[in-house]
Amino acid sequence: MISHFRFYIILFSCSLFLVACHSGRSFFPKEVEPQPIELVRFDQALLNVHESSVAQDIQVLYDEFPVFMPLWVEDILGIPAADTAYLAEQLPLFLNDTMYGFRQTNAREREVFANVTDLESALSTAFGRIRYLYPETEVPSFYLFVSGFQTPIYFGDDLIGIGGDMYLGSDYEYYNRVVYDYQKQTMRKECIPVDVVSAFLFRTLPYTSTKSRLLDQMLYRGKVMYLTAQIFDELPPYEVMGWTKEQWNWCAENEEAIWHLVMDKRDLFKTESLVLTGYLNDGPFTSEVSQDAPGRLGIWLGWRIVESYMEHNKDVNLQELMAEGDAQKILEQSFYKP
Repeated sequence: MISHFRFYIILFSCSLFLVACHSGRSFFPKEVEPQPIELVRFDQALLNVHESSVAQDIQVLYDEFPVFMPLWVEDILGIPAADTAYLAEQLPLFLNDTMYGFRQTNAREREVFANVTDLESALSTAFGRIRYLYPETEVPSFYLFVSGFQTPIYFGDDLIGIGGDMYLGSDYEYYNRVVYDYQKQTMRKECIPVDVVSAFLFRTLPYTSTKSRLLDQMLYRGKVMYLTAQIFDELPPYEVMGWTKEQWNWCAENEEAIWHLVMDKRDLFKTESLVLTGYLNDGPFTSEVSQDAPGRLGIWLGWRIVESYMEHNKDVNLQELMAEGDAQKILEQSFYKP
C-alpha cells in the first residue's frame, strides 16, 4: 500500500517572537541552485475522459502514465488495475458524481490549478535546498491528481502525488461534508510546498530512537519542523506550522505557562499513547494543555526547544542536528527556559 502523510508563556512580545524565528542562523548561501521540477498533469488528462469514449480514454491513460495510472486506480479507486472493464463502469461515477460533489470539485480543481508555475518554482527552490544539504537525495517525480477527498500527499516508489482536490481553499463549500473545521486551515494551494517537503523529510529522515517518550517524539518532529522552516525561511512560522497567526500568537503569549504545565504534569517522560497523541496529533485543540491551545502543540514545543538548542550550539549544522538521536542531550543543551 502506498504510504501517505498528511502533513503536512509569561507574556512575551508576539512581534519580537515572530521576528526571532527568522533572525537566527542562516544555513544556506544566498543562491542555491534550484532543482528543476515539473508537475505531471495527471489531473488534466483524467478529467478529460469522456463517457462516450471511456474505454479508449482509459487505455490512453495507461499508455501515457504507465507508472501512476495503475497506482491511482488501485489505491484511490480501490479497483484492480487490470480490471479495465469494471474501471470503465466506475470512472464516470468518480468524475461526475454530484451527491459527493465530485463533479463540482473536479471543475474547481481545474480552475485553481490552471497554472502551476508557482508550485513548480516553490518546490524547485525547496528541493534545491534539500539537495544542498543532502546531495545524495533522489528527487522524485511529481504528479498532480484528484483523489476524491482521500489524500493530500501520496507516496510511491520515486514519485510524489499531490491531491489537488484537497487544496481548493479553506472556504470551499464541499469541505464541510468531508473534514472538520480545524482541518481547513491547510487546505489551500499555497500550503502544498510545505506539506510536500515536510512529508518528504519525515519519510527520508525517519524516527530512529528506541525510546517512545513524549520528549523523544516531540523533539524528532520539532527537528523536522525546524528544518522545514529553514528551507522555507521566507514564510512566517505559523504558515510552516499550518496554524493561523492568532493560534501562533496565543502559544507565544503563553509559552512559559505551557512549559510549566508540561513539566508539572511530568508529561515529557510519559509513553502512554493517549498522552502522545494528545500532544502530537492534529485536532481542534490540545486538551492536555487547554481548549484554547491549537492542536499539535507538542510539535510546536519541540520546535521551540530545537530552536533554542541551535542558538546555543552554533557549531552544530542542520545535518548534525537531524542525525542527533539523543533527545535528552538536545533538551539539556538547549537551555530552554521560556
